[in-house]
Amino acid sequence: MTAANAEKKPQVGIIMGSDTDLPVMLEAARMLDKFGIPYEVEVVSAHRSPGRTHEYATTAIARGLKCIIVAAGGAAHLAGVVAALTTLPVVAVPMATTVLNGVDSLLSTVQMPAGVPVAAMAIDKPGAINAGIYAAEIIATFDSAVAQRLAAYKEELARSVAEKNARAQQQVAARQS
Repeated sequence: MTAANAEKKPQVGIIMGSDTDLPVMLEAARMLDKFGIPYEVEVVSAHRSPGRTHEYATTAIARGLKCIIVAAGGAAHLAGVVAALTTLPVVAVPMATTVLNGVDSLLSTVQMPAGVPVAAMAIDKPGAINAGIYAAEIIATFDSAVAQRLAAYKEELARSVAEKNARAQQQVAARQS
């Protein structure tokens, strides 16, 4: 969390079942920093610390969180348990930590039972980046400053594509001459 965000009350929770997920989940944090959204990072486990998981999820709203991003490994139990315990949006990042390289986590996430929705992102780093952006989109529905930063980010993406296209066109033109 940036120094400026450290003074603000966290709006997004980033949780994972193990600290081995931290390098990937820091990508979500990086995106939240980009949009100026304060967050907290915690290691909790649906299996190894169910009481801690229950406390985290059931107190999230009272602590001011608006969204929870969850590293979803294996059967993605952490994301499902958290979604069952809170009414906040839960965004899962399937982790490529098993022999199935995250496909198991992705399928588990998208197969949550009716009534327990969990948003599923892409596997691993791209998913963590998108989870941060998705959380920003949720926050932007009530925070105009975040909405403006998000709009500027999308414009930056569009400019980047235009620049890449111009370079590609130059390379094609040079090849054809």
